[in-house]
Amino acid sequence: MHNFATKENNNNNSPIERLKEISSWVSSVLDLDQLLELIIEKATFMMRAKASSLLLLDKKTRKLYFKVATGEKKDEVRKYEINLGQGIAGYVAEKGEPLLIQDVTKDPRWYKKISESTGFETKSIACVPMKMNGDIIGVVEIIDKEDGSPIQPQDMRLLTVFADLASQAISSAQKIDKVRKENQDLREELSQKYQIIGESRALKKVISDAFKVANSKTSTMILGESGTGKELLARLIHKAGPRKEDPLVIINCAALPDTLLEAELFGYEKGAFTGATTRKIGKFEIADGGTIFLDEIGEMSPGMQAKLLRVLQEGVFYRVGGNTPISVDVRVISATNRDIAKEVEEGRFREDLYYRLNVVQIHMPSLRERKEDIPLLANHFLQLFRQEKGLPHLTISRAAMEKMVRYDWPGNIRELRNAMERAVVMGNGKEILPEDLPIFSPRKAQQGITVGMTLKEAVDAFKKDFIVQNLKHTGGNRTEAAKIMGIQRTYLSRMISKYDLRDI
Repeated sequence: MHNFATKENNNNNSPIERLKEISSWVSSVLDLDQLLELIIEKATFMMRAKASSLLLLDKKTRKLYFKVATGEKKDEVRKYEINLGQGIAGYVAEKGEPLLIQDVTKDPRWYKKISESTGFETKSIACVPMKMNGDIIGVVEIIDKEDGSPIQPQDMRLLTVFADLASQAISSAQKIDKVRKENQDLREELSQKYQIIGESRALKKVISDAFKVANSKTSTMILGESGTGKELLARLIHKAGPRKEDPLVIINCAALPDTLLEAELFGYEKGAFTGATTRKIGKFEIADGGTIFLDEIGEMSPGMQAKLLRVLQEGVFYRVGGNTPISVDVRVISATNRDIAKEVEEGRFREDLYYRLNVVQIHMPSLRERKEDIPLLANHFLQLFRQEKGLPHLTISRAAMEKMVRYDWPGNIRELRNAMERAVVMGNGKEILPEDLPIFSPRKAQQGITVGMTLKEAVDAFKKDFIVQNLKHTGGNRTEAAKIMGIQRTYLSRMISKYDLRDI
């Protein structure tokens, strides 16, 4: 924290010059938390206050929480929250008008619990609202003067200036974040990352169904193999509907253990668990007004399924460690590559949750079900990679294209994209040839199996050939090969050692 004593003791440093200095911080200090502390610390010094604080309003819970606090009890004070309308700060936040109480003991609005609990004697309080675009976002308050005299009406004007500075700082930070997000979105759009490419009847049916459900809040489940573009379809549904200006929040349910997934989905309160030093807003809350996409929903544990169902049924949730119900308006899209109906039938996925999520079901076709789209996709990826690699005249040979159309693409569009990228990188820079494509026919895996083998010998022969073909397909990349085969990389490494395949 900065020390302002030297500068403040300079009598030539007028209040106007001091405020000019503070105003410059709003544009020069990039860390919002640090900037708010600087503003409140300067306010405390200039107004000779015994203590001060900045409280922000959480509109979902209708509570004020301490963002900044000064004074001898600042650490204890930060543990408290104040309901909107409660105490002096709650009153100011609710009414939006400044308030000066020169003797708190004579005012019925005085909420003395914090003062009594911390042992901090309070005589007078000045509190002013923080506003942004006409909305109350919090309050700034000072408590008593250092010399014991009550706060005076003339102090309110200066306190209002500091509250406005703090509001401006928060507004500037939000604008910067918005610009960053817009720039990121623009870069993503320019890179055509989220384009759905294809003219096949199967794909047109999917897109038609997506547009039909886009204008409703209906829960939609997207089914399909890995790599078919389920996330792209979810983005299309969001962007084609009335929620397109609001957030689309994506979370992979398979990527996190239960405790972290719950915290990611619903957020948590400060102190909810070890390491929770601040409040965290969850994905459902961030998606308010927009859409949440729950990818790989079939991987969710029974415990998390129950918690998600409760949220969908009741329309409210609680942050981890919190007891205030939070209500949000969120459209839910989910996706899985599992046979989800079979998962329900065999008791691995809750039937009641399935019916909640599966109001509308869209099946994303595999690439082998829409082979007529392969040339379009191949040329799309060629355009991306030849720009990226600086090969503007690179083309695909007819033989290479025929090889791609004949291939079944078990890894779907993701595999095709990877194959095109490798062909661009490893080819001659002029024309992509069949041998540049890391693809093979799965039928080759059966060539080593003959009549007369034991079952174990046949299984071993199949495994060995299967691993060899996948490693060739990925150029020796074990991680990518394991992903395509649907096994752990460590298990693949053990198989490579077992069958002595280290040279591939």
